[in-house]
Amino acid sequence: MSYARIIGTGLYVPEKVVTNLDLEKVMDTTDEWIRQRTGIVQRHVIAHEGVATSDLAVGASRKALEAAHIRPEELDMIVVATMTPDHLLPSTACLVQAKLGATNAGAFDVMAACSGFIYALSTAHNLVRTGQCKTVLVAGAEIFSNRLDFHDRNTAVLFGDGAGAIVVQATDEEGGVLSTHLHADGTQYDVLWVPAGGSAAPPTHERIDSGGLFLRMKGPELFKAAIRLFAEAVTEALEHNGCTIDQIDLFIPHQANARIIEMTAERLGLPMEKVLINIDRYANTTAASIPIAIDEAVRDGKIKTNDLVLLAAFGGGLTWASALIKW
Repeated sequence: MSYARIIGTGLYVPEKVVTNLDLEKVMDTTDEWIRQRTGIVQRHVIAHEGVATSDLAVGASRKALEAAHIRPEELDMIVVATMTPDHLLPSTACLVQAKLGATNAGAFDVMAACSGFIYALSTAHNLVRTGQCKTVLVAGAEIFSNRLDFHDRNTAVLFGDGAGAIVVQATDEEGGVLSTHLHADGTQYDVLWVPAGGSAAPPTHERIDSGGLFLRMKGPELFKAAIRLFAEAVTEALEHNGCTIDQIDLFIPHQANARIIEMTAERLGLPMEKVLINIDRYANTTAASIPIAIDEAVRDGKIKTNDLVLLAAFGGGLTWASALIKW
């Protein structure tokens, strides 16, 4: 079997920035309230209609391909993790494939909420390891700014728009993605969900008018689950690879809440200088948060060759996941 190594990264966010002070003007909240509970200071959002999730994914993907010195037609597969697809049909990945000109690539979406990028990375890892693909583009991309109820400050302040992407390629050199670990608990589906819009509750005027197509969250339940699931996911990845927490060079968690990340690091005995936090500048970009953070870490020199990089995420579903990478 070949090893699966990340050879290029990229991120793309809209130019428009909305600060907490901006939100103070349109809803019942304050900058202090948001900062204390989430660590968020600002978020990037699309400036107008006509910009789609695939556009953000393409922006990040082009940068990742450039960094990897790979032409789009060299891609064998494109996997896009998203909860906010352009359409219910076709997949956003197919639109990314068309916009990139990746004429030789298969394409499909993965929907696993905030854990989606690690689910997609796991898919790419296994496609490469089994020899089915040589080069795979993995993107996480979201536009949540037009899916939020701005009468609900518990959700509306949390999310931003953006995309991150990586290129995974087969190599004979040992290392790369060492393992991925994926979990779900569908009995807690309504802790974070969109009640209407699918086959169980098709969109109607009544459901739209009542806010059924907006994201809904049970914050306290999700917070408690996140603390536990983050730690479980990290421990599983370490034990599987025979590693200890002090061997980790950088921990890149899903950027859901700064307090959750800090509490998880304390629980694991991981010093904060080994933890990447950028939620203050991007808010929660769901499936895009980890690949955005990976690209920032690479560009800022926080990831070096042979570093052990640990990823972990949790999200709606409930889903949770982890991955260990030797860079």
